[in-house]
Amino acid sequence: MKLNNTKKQAGLTLIEITLVIAVLLGLISVLFIGVSAYKEGSNRAKCVLNISSYQKAVRSFQNLYEKSATDTYDVTEVAGTGKLLEALPSCPSSGTYNQGGTSTALAAATGVSFPAVGVAAMDCSLASTLEHAPANVSGW
Repeated sequence: MKLNNTKKQAGLTLIEITLVIAVLLGLISVLFIGVSAYKEGSNRAKCVLNISSYQKAVRSFQNLYEKSATDTYDVTEVAGTGKLLEALPSCPSSGTYNQGGTSTALAAATGVSFPAVGVAAMDCSLASTLEHAPANVSGW
């Protein structure tokens, strides 16, 4: 008579555990890639909103004080504590804002002409590389 003493052990082998960990790491890496793309998209949107807010503050200043298109203004008249724009915006992706169409830093701009209709009052240094620019400024 034969005795069958085979006992089945429950559990996972080392190869199975390694495979599960590898699959989980792959899924986590895909998640991180998606989060970084989402973050860059939100930074782009915030930058465009900053440009729009500054544009509205400049136009409001121009209308409020009845300035003509040939008059000039200083950035400190538009942005600052108690002004139309509480603080100068900063690019969330560490870009710099320049006076529209020039290389003059926005914070140092004085004696600036009001932008023509359809031209943004400021632009971002990342406009060409990371698309930090409004798609359409024709109504501005």
